[in-house]
Amino acid sequence: MDVINIKEKFKLFSEHWTPKKIGELNGQQLLLAKIKGEFIWHAHEHEDELFMIIKGVLIIEFRDKTITLNEGEIYIIPKGVEHKPIAKEEVHVLLFEPLEIKHTGNVISDITVKMFESI
Repeated sequence: MDVINIKEKFKLFSEHWTPKKIGELNGQQLLLAKIKGEFIWHAHEHEDELFMIIKGVLIIEFRDKTITLNEGEIYIIPKGVEHKPIAKEEVHVLLFEPLEIKHTGNVISDITVKMFESI
């Protein structure tokens, strides 16, 4: 295992909504993603999802409320809760999720990543 520099890892890719794996532990994976614009409504039926904002401001819409996450903040979305992330400007996010999770949850679309690239 090597030291992981998150800022350096973010420099290795530019595409949005395509998480990159930077590590695994105990059946979980650490993913980095650059996001901009609106994602799709989705839920993760069997997995909680943790968002940690590294850079920028992320809005997450839920069916009954909207939250805003700022740099350095963490939010855990419980399994089964439908949500839609929105980034008006580019946001850098760290995701902590089970290995088998799909980033589009219960929705399969042309943006669904089948296997996360390791960087």
